[in-house]
Amino acid sequence: MDFSIDGNGIHLTSCKNQLPLSGYQPHAEGKGSAPRGSDGPSGYDTLDAPPHHDFYANTEVWGRRRRFRPSLFQLHANPEDDSYPPPLYEETDGGDSVVEGEEDKEGKGPPTEPTRFGWVQGVMIRCMLNIWGVILYLRLPWITGQAGIGLTWVIILLSSCITGITGLSTSAIATNGKVKGGGTYFLISRSLGPELGGSIGLIFAFANAVAVAMHTVGFAETVQALMQESGASMVNPINDIRIVGVITVTFLLAISLAGMEWETKAQILFFLVIMVSFANYIVGTIIPASPQKQAKGFFSYKADIFATNFVPEWRGPEGSFFGMFSIFFPSATGILAGANISGDLKDPTVAIPKGTLFAIFWTTVSYIIISATIGGCVLRDASGLLNDTLSPSAGNNSCDGLACNHGWDFSECMRNHTCTFGLNNYYQTMSMVSGFAPLVTAGIFGATLSSALACLVSAPKVFQCLCKDQLYPLIGFFGKGRGKNDEPLRGYLLTYIIAVCFILIAELNTIAPIISNFFLCSYALINFSCFHASITNSPGWRPSFRFYNKWVSLLGALVSIVIMFLLTWWAALIAAGIVIFLLGYTLYKRPAVNWGSSVQASSYNLALSHCVGLNHIENHVKNYRPQCLVLTGPPCSRPALVDFVSTFTKGLSLMVCGNVVTGELSPSSVERARGDRHRAWLNQRKVKAFYQGVVATDLRAGVHMLQQGAGLGRIRPNVLLLGFKTDWREDAPQAAHNYVGMLHDAFDLQYGVCVLRMKEGLDRSRSPPCHVNPGFDGGPGNIDAVQTVTTPHGAAVTGEPQPSTVFRNKQGKRTIDVYWLSDDGGLTLLLPYLLTRRKRWARCTVRVFVGGDADVKAQQREEVLALIKKFRLGFHGVSVLPDVYGKPQPEHVERFENMLGPFRAYTNLKEGSDCGTQGAQEWPWMITERDHERNWAKSLRQIRLNEVVQEHSREAALIVITMPVGRRGVCPSALYLAWLDSLSQDLTPPVLLVRGNHENVLTFYCQ
Repeated sequence: MDFSIDGNGIHLTSCKNQLPLSGYQPHAEGKGSAPRGSDGPSGYDTLDAPPHHDFYANTEVWGRRRRFRPSLFQLHANPEDDSYPPPLYEETDGGDSVVEGEEDKEGKGPPTEPTRFGWVQGVMIRCMLNIWGVILYLRLPWITGQAGIGLTWVIILLSSCITGITGLSTSAIATNGKVKGGGTYFLISRSLGPELGGSIGLIFAFANAVAVAMHTVGFAETVQALMQESGASMVNPINDIRIVGVITVTFLLAISLAGMEWETKAQILFFLVIMVSFANYIVGTIIPASPQKQAKGFFSYKADIFATNFVPEWRGPEGSFFGMFSIFFPSATGILAGANISGDLKDPTVAIPKGTLFAIFWTTVSYIIISATIGGCVLRDASGLLNDTLSPSAGNNSCDGLACNHGWDFSECMRNHTCTFGLNNYYQTMSMVSGFAPLVTAGIFGATLSSALACLVSAPKVFQCLCKDQLYPLIGFFGKGRGKNDEPLRGYLLTYIIAVCFILIAELNTIAPIISNFFLCSYALINFSCFHASITNSPGWRPSFRFYNKWVSLLGALVSIVIMFLLTWWAALIAAGIVIFLLGYTLYKRPAVNWGSSVQASSYNLALSHCVGLNHIENHVKNYRPQCLVLTGPPCSRPALVDFVSTFTKGLSLMVCGNVVTGELSPSSVERARGDRHRAWLNQRKVKAFYQGVVATDLRAGVHMLQQGAGLGRIRPNVLLLGFKTDWREDAPQAAHNYVGMLHDAFDLQYGVCVLRMKEGLDRSRSPPCHVNPGFDGGPGNIDAVQTVTTPHGAAVTGEPQPSTVFRNKQGKRTIDVYWLSDDGGLTLLLPYLLTRRKRWARCTVRVFVGGDADVKAQQREEVLALIKKFRLGFHGVSVLPDVYGKPQPEHVERFENMLGPFRAYTNLKEGSDCGTQGAQEWPWMITERDHERNWAKSLRQIRLNEVVQEHSREAALIVITMPVGRRGVCPSALYLAWLDSLSQDLTPPVLLVRGNHENVLTFYCQ
């Protein structure tokens, strides 16, 4: 097919076998197709394209023009019909069209490809290095001495169980779609939504920044110990750790700023050093112990030492299972190091699951081996003095401790608690045990520096993604990146400052528990994300990683939360408080993001379940709610009508804004009826309402469609609310007749009906973006036109300032006057009551006016007041108006007659004749003499009632009047509109005409 394109859209002009607009070739639906370039069209030619990657991708590949799927309009439209442009939401950019600026791109070479890493280098090695941190070398022997080998294994396995479950959950989330940069924050936020994702993103980034300080302090401790052994010191031990720590983290910052490529090379070097140090340590445990090492408690593998060290021996304030767990657990928290640089991986959906799970397995094995070997070789206490050997003459009577069995007596230092060596006293035990101590020292340097470097890279990457999403104010400054890898330089500096602040604490055992709760909180939310996404049964949850279980993920989340409080309850409360505060802020601000989170899927499931559940519940008058179908047209065209109904439905009942686009069904009419831009306007105005648009041949047919089709199950409208047609005399008579017909249709469908009239009118439809059907309200009040703008997604939203209406203002100490002239089931009283429950109307007083006889005026007032009291509405002002049945002023009667003049049938047609019957059918709005006479009493009553209302309610905030009902076939449509017009004309306050469906909406019974 050949398409010619101009500014108005696509024109289907001829059928030729040429390259179509959307950048794909015509494909044969049969076995053959016409050869390319043939002049005659083939019956097998089609615009339908086979599945292609470009149709689903959001990005383009350099050097190849992106293809687009043909629109439905292109496939089914008549090639000869150019009357309708394609819908705005369909892609029309073709392969032959050139995007603006693309000519410049074609002249240049391909963009520089940033560095990308595979699963071994990018995830497994990075995670292993982060897990093999300072705790492995400097605290694992000490934890083994405190908790014993058995409980140390329990601590290791419990930590690995939590991290393993979290690794499975992370793998499932990471394989449910393409993963971008942002790591843990990206995974949680895109799964659970911005509310929880944003809060945990901040916490996780902060925890990684503190982890930089923890690993750096571990490195500084080792350096300070070496300096102390050689007799060197800068100031004192604490300040030496601070100085070395600040210098070290500055050096690491320089490596990070050099780029990911240099950082990865440094990580590989650290990994090799650690592996050499492990081999050196294992060799050292096998080599027979020298006297110097025996004096420090090392005796190589001994069964009695293993048996003694297998049970715990708690010491000091941290001597408890959870005290040891809180110190060890940060060493298991490096499992997300690979996921945190997801934007720098070649294929995150493959690399993250594979690398993370392998890293957890191998590090768990290494922890268990090291705790078993160190616990089977080294005593808990040793003096380090070569003179503490046990002489043969002394015997074992005065010797106390396991060392006596191996020829050493450490009894004195054990009794005085002055032992400086052994598992419980010497943090550098692994260096002492190893075959060549400097290699273990190099391993400590490699483990601490690699972990610190990984955290120093992870924190800015996570924080940068959070800043770019703009969920919180004042942090966007740190989201800007530089270079081909979009490095967050400002984030690096912020992480550096936080790390330096915590390095000044200079105490590893103090820093470690601080971040344990933050990491546990992150793990709990990751596991809950996987569980929540699975339990919602969303069709979009299709992870390619299958080895997970939603209940195991839930167990991991619960265990993480329980351990948080068992470790440090006050820190857990602080972490929970921060999450709740950030969650509340995000819920209040409601950022304009849509990531297809599981929370959205859960909301759908919950709403659907409750809607279906309502089908099993019978309606009860006590639970009646006015569920309104509001004929607003485009909501932005009648803001006063929207604001008024929203006042008493917000948070209480259903509100549906209905719009009828008249005309034939076509792409343009469907587009005008679509609800995206109208919903955007309602959301910006903070109106809790639904929008429903339909295309119909005429207004009455469209409203009939809305009345029967709007809603779901028992959540469907029961009240029709529309504006008064003020131009009924100027408009076509058929339009006025259709307006009245809509009211009759509503009564036929058991709807209550409300008509709102304002002196300045309701219609503000002259703003270009609002397509309005004038049948809703033809009032002249087109003031303060609404200015709208179009978003990149095609949704028209209202720019500031939005139009202000009287219903958005506080009403003060005014009155709501209710003229309860006919009983309609109580809707006339219920609506004013609901208004007074709102803050803007709370100070208003409701006055109820009823008709009556002057002779029994007091008695009638007491009867009505007693009835209202039983309804518990809180209305105390009741007035009986005997003069409501009086005669109206002659000039008002004359004005009414003049109003009817153009619609009077001044003919000599006999009533009941064939010609008269035919005229009534062709012109049902015409008023015959008979119609005028038999409805004259009602006409006078409406005129008189208007006089009474003007006398009593000039200063009211709102006037509510029971709407008269015109009998179909007896009261012509023009006469009925004249009633409504006369009843509500010349009134300054807004007037609401109400007629319920004559079923009770109020009751004074309790069941």
